[in-house]
Amino acid sequence: MTKVDQFQSVFRAAEKPVFRYQERSFERILLATDLDPEGCKGFDEQIRFFFGSLGDVAKFTSLGAQDFQNAPELLVLLEKVKPDLIVTYRNLHSEAWRWPFSLGECLDLLTQATSSPVLVVPHPKAGRAAERALKKRNVVMAISGHLAGDDELVNTAAAFTRSDGELWLTHVEDDFEFQRMTRVIGKIPTIDTEVARVAIKEQLLKEPHDYIHSCIEGLNESIQSLRICELVTSGHRLSEYQRLIEEHQVDLLVLHSKDQDQMAMHGLAYPLAIELREVPMLMI
Repeated sequence: MTKVDQFQSVFRAAEKPVFRYQERSFERILLATDLDPEGCKGFDEQIRFFFGSLGDVAKFTSLGAQDFQNAPELLVLLEKVKPDLIVTYRNLHSEAWRWPFSLGECLDLLTQATSSPVLVVPHPKAGRAAERALKKRNVVMAISGHLAGDDELVNTAAAFTRSDGELWLTHVEDDFEFQRMTRVIGKIPTIDTEVARVAIKEQLLKEPHDYIHSCIEGLNESIQSLRICELVTSGHRLSEYQRLIEEHQVDLLVLHSKDQDQMAMHGLAYPLAIELREVPMLMI
């Protein structure tokens, strides 16, 4: 390596994204269900209780089975309401909720064809909800495989956490991808495989760690009673998050569902949305 390369590496390593706090509000909240009027009323009450003070100034609009029958009709109604947040559940207007294999066309469209965040709650008929689901927002977990620099994710997760609650900022580096990378490096004779493996792993985990430190400083200036917890690790993302959610009794997950490079749902979001049905999940 030349001295120029060494200088550039040191310079780039010193570059760190700095978190910028931005308060988020949700003034128009739309509840999309396929329930009868009585069921809609119960669902509305449950969601309002879950939001607590966060929903005190919000205007709620409830849609039930009589208001739309399919995804295109729902999109028309969304254009009229223009909600800041949509609340719904998997397999809307479908019997597929009986099997945990899909999200349903309504939720697929909502997460990709609208700009509004979507709060996905356990299906009211499926019986898969955790006992704590929709009862509190004391523990919120922001999920990402690329956390560094993601101010939108952190600000949204902070907005949904009770002011005296616990916000987990997490980054799980995928072991499968890392092992694939090290196997490729091992085939290049000019690179010391073990040195590269250790250095790359260290840098991959250092970047989100430094960013979370920046988040803690930025959030503590604005939300002083909020407890911010860091979790930076590596492993199999899905199983690791399943373990963490249960271990920390998480009340709400926050993650990205859109991918700028494709029309389909973000690569990490879809398997998580399929598997993690026990607690509410906010897709932004």
